[in-house]
Amino acid sequence: MATAAQIRAHTKFESKAYDKITLRLRKDRLDDSGLSRESITKAAEAEGKSLNVYILEAVAEKTKK
Repeated sequence: MATAAQIRAHTKFESKAYDKITLRLRKDRLDDSGLSRESITKAAEAEGKSLNVYILEAVAEKTKK
């Protein structure tokens, strides 16, 4: 288990090194997208990628100009 000092250090590092974005998906799928955490996770696993990498690549592809 991490000590309080380790937790503070980790939190400080993450806040400097990473931007965080929250993605919210409706559990009841009322938005007609058909997207769910499960469907995205399965698609990522099918490509042998982590969920984070899969989403980042999708965003990068969509935002290419």
